[in-house]
Amino acid sequence: MTGNDPHIHVDAKVGRDDAAVRTMMASAFGLVCDLPSRVTTGCGLRVPYAMTSSRPDRVTCLACREHARREHLRLAEQVERLSRMPGSVVSPAQGRAMADRHRDLARRFSDAKA
Repeated sequence: MTGNDPHIHVDAKVGRDDAAVRTMMASAFGLVCDLPSRVTTGCGLRVPYAMTSSRPDRVTCLACREHARREHLRLAEQVERLSRMPGSVVSPAQGRAMADRHRDLARRFSDAKA
């Protein structure tokens, strides 16, 4: 890749947003870590972090959109299943709500125009 890729991609680690983790660590412990300058994307490329987005309306790489859709569907199933396990700290109702949110994101990655 020459660096002339005009597309906005999705980080391959959908649902494990480094920026959200960074914010949580900073607010909880006062610790701040640097975000990576380059990340691996859902389509397998390594691009600058600034060329990625977790918002369906911003992602223009079709392979990354499909990757994000699959990952959000997988996360929805996993959250719902884990919330039904005995001793879960997340209630089945909370699990359903979070699963619905992931399914909505998956739908938006399928529907949005690239």
